[in-house]
Amino acid sequence: MDARATHRQRAPLTVDDLERVPDDGRRYELVDGRLDVSPAPAYGHGVIEGRLCFHLNAVAPDGYVVAPGVGLNLNAERTHHRIPDVVVLHEEDGEHPYLTKPPLLAVEVVSPESVFRDHHTKRREYAAFGIEAYWIISPAADKPGIAELRLADGEYSEGRQAFGEDVFETDFPFPVKLVPHWLLAAGPWRKHIGG
Repeated sequence: MDARATHRQRAPLTVDDLERVPDDGRRYELVDGRLDVSPAPAYGHGVIEGRLCFHLNAVAPDGYVVAPGVGLNLNAERTHHRIPDVVVLHEEDGEHPYLTKPPLLAVEVVSPESVFRDHHTKRREYAAFGIEAYWIISPAADKPGIAELRLADGEYSEGRQAFGEDVFETDFPFPVKLVPHWLLAAGPWRKHIGG
């Protein structure tokens, strides 16, 4: 490679560059300084996020924050930036504009284009960042499910799972009961989502 070719190489993108990205509804993340673009979430995805945040906020003790779409800077260079669908953190760990410390919980709602990313790539990245719990929600219309992963020795191990009308129950980041069916089903979901 000659000196001119080296000079033409672009510097890695950082979160500062994301400020110049158009606000077009897509989700823009960074992976090692490269842009990773996802389409805007579909209706069902948004319903699940909204109901999950509603329920988690209803059962969260004081001092916890439940928030959708919060950016995480996964490295000090700010070239690796992810946006989980939902995070839970201690109130005192909130930072502006993006989190630089791991939240207690990250949640991803799987979309058709994000299956590999959510089950493999983000699983590895979130574990390396130190997020203690990671929930993957599969929004299958006939039988939605939740899988919990818990951090141990730098890697996630399989935790609890629940599908359809089974009750998902965990004690972290605080005690939660949740019926996956009611994350998306029509009807009195507020009454039944907690089991």
